[in-house]
Amino acid sequence: MTDSVQPHSAAAQSAVLRHLPVLLVEVLRALAIEKNGAYVDATFGRGGHCRAILEELSDRGRLIALDRDPQAIAEAEKLQAQEPRLRVFRARFSELSQVVSACGLAGALQGVLMDVGVSSPQLDDPDRGFSFRHPGPLDMRMDPSQGVDAAHWLNSADEQVIADVIWRFGEERRARRIAKAIVAARPLHTTQGLAEVVAACVPRGNTRSTKHPATKTFQAVRIFINDELQELQQGVLAAFDNLALGGRLAVISFHSLEDRQVKHAFKALSQPPVLPRRLPVQDAQVAVRGRLISGPIRAGRTELDVNPRARSATLRVIERVA
Repeated sequence: MTDSVQPHSAAAQSAVLRHLPVLLVEVLRALAIEKNGAYVDATFGRGGHCRAILEELSDRGRLIALDRDPQAIAEAEKLQAQEPRLRVFRARFSELSQVVSACGLAGALQGVLMDVGVSSPQLDDPDRGFSFRHPGPLDMRMDPSQGVDAAHWLNSADEQVIADVIWRFGEERRARRIAKAIVAARPLHTTQGLAEVVAACVPRGNTRSTKHPATKTFQAVRIFINDELQELQQGVLAAFDNLALGGRLAVISFHSLEDRQVKHAFKALSQPPVLPRRLPVQDAQVAVRGRLISGPIRAGRTELDVNPRARSATLRVIERVA
């Protein structure tokens, strides 16, 4: 969007915000892009970060874009058709190594960006079933062609299993009460239906929080349905392993579970292993593989004023040194 063309309607403003890449300036700075380098955007989304990285590359630069969402891939393929430096693959984080190897770039990447979790276009599409803010089918799959949707799982899973998922992935202290209510209300088929069941489990007068009572439950079910934390764990290790020396991995997360997992993974990669004190091991044999570039990076006030979604975003960056 240029300065001379401003959206006037709320719908137009919402459409623009959906396509704003979060922490864009910080990502480009963190990746320290080399013009002739090879990079991976592991979450194409709607291509905001991807296009910005391409602008930094020369004609000899290369960029691989991944996404597991078919709608995102459709957008990526449009860009690929007019951009010879870009190759697009429909793949998960855990499949990153296979994709990079197929491109002949194993261990030769100058940078990888992972933008974790659900995207704004996914949240804003009622047919995808990610959000309680729009009535729609209870789906929540990032790739609707694979796996079991949220409705099928919630309508068939054991009450204890549902409670465990809501507690583990949503950190919801009312998990058992909510799971019991879900089982009693089955079958559930819509986002609105699930949101109403969860909201009824919150005592009246306990609504001071600005978050909807169903926020944590929807997050938990979505993470479970898409196996997001396992994908993140495998993706971080695969991305780091495919970096060249001096290459950087940048990960944007949007809630504490994701950020905690990235933080622990980066810590393990940037610290030497703990060994018995008297073990005869040379320093070179315990050298750390990674170097943390900074502490957690968050959006500044200027970005938050135009893109409120950035409020919960955290960027962490690690560089491969061995």
